[in-house]
Amino acid sequence: MRILKICRRSLMIIILIIAVKMFMPTWTPHIKSENSISELGQVELNGAGHEVMIRGADRNNPIIIFVHGGPGCSEIPYVRKYQKELERKFTIVHYDQRGSGKSYHFFNNYSNLTSDLLVEDLLELTDYVTKKLNQDKVLLIGHSFGTYIGIKAAAKAPEKYDAYVGIGQVANTVQSELDSLVYIVEQAKQAGNWDDAEKLDSLQKSIERGEDTTPRSLVRKYGGAARLINENKDYFLGFLVSPEYNGLDAIRYFRGVSVSQNVLLEEERKNNIPRIVDHLDIPVYFVMGEYDYMTSLKAAKTYFEAIEAPEKHFIRFEKSAHYPQFEEKEQFMKWMNLNFGNINNVKSLQSRLQQ
Repeated sequence: MRILKICRRSLMIIILIIAVKMFMPTWTPHIKSENSISELGQVELNGAGHEVMIRGADRNNPIIIFVHGGPGCSEIPYVRKYQKELERKFTIVHYDQRGSGKSYHFFNNYSNLTSDLLVEDLLELTDYVTKKLNQDKVLLIGHSFGTYIGIKAAAKAPEKYDAYVGIGQVANTVQSELDSLVYIVEQAKQAGNWDDAEKLDSLQKSIERGEDTTPRSLVRKYGGAARLINENKDYFLGFLVSPEYNGLDAIRYFRGVSVSQNVLLEEERKNNIPRIVDHLDIPVYFVMGEYDYMTSLKAAKTYFEAIEAPEKHFIRFEKSAHYPQFEEKEQFMKWMNLNFGNINNVKSLQSRLQQ
């Protein structure tokens, strides 16, 4: 009987913990600094509620807007783990895109979801942030599918941005998927996993026709997604312990992925970004991991060579796959600080010289 009582009590405690986590208020930890900012909450953008997180040690520092990928894969649940040093030099804005994560609203209709709509949301977010922080421009950084949205926004309204940075830049979808296929097949054969290799070989024709993709589970299995981090573990722990997300938000996250991925990835396949954006009027940086086979380095390099811009740079992180900003976060911070840490001082000097 005593054991039964202990089991019942333990079960009740577990149920209580789950219930509390499910509906607990969400927040983002305070940054201890005189002029810091640390905010998390809903902002109305382009007629829809968006979850926006703004963090930085000094609100006068250069602003970065990060555009998450997926589609639908918010990075708010775990990103603080990787950006502590960046927060000292930059004011960093993350947001859950329309229909994604905490920006997914139950019973809303997302049948009209397109990348152009997400671009308009991003442009309105940019205006909101610059007005709030009393700055003229921001640095725009897209990651993975977020580069599809980000580069279109930079092309449409270059006056809003200091520069565009594409991490895991999407390019010609078929070329990228074929690069992934060749690499993963080779890795599977080297590992003696002939079933995987045979499965992949059977997909080649459909990938060449743009009808299929290299299975992401196998890209992850053979190191083409992440090599120095465990992104699935990051999400799991983020959903479990992050104060920015509660249990209900985790449900929103998975619902958002289900409504956004198929429609937006289909749009990307039918409308390759190199045909849409062939020039930018601001500096362009493509940042790629050497082992990235979610969005292949080779395809991104082909796009980089074709795109026209007043200034452009192609940067390789030699130990990373699809997440160089996380996998090599110290090196990424050094690169960011070197290239953009002084950007507000430069703009201030240019403004004074023009007066």
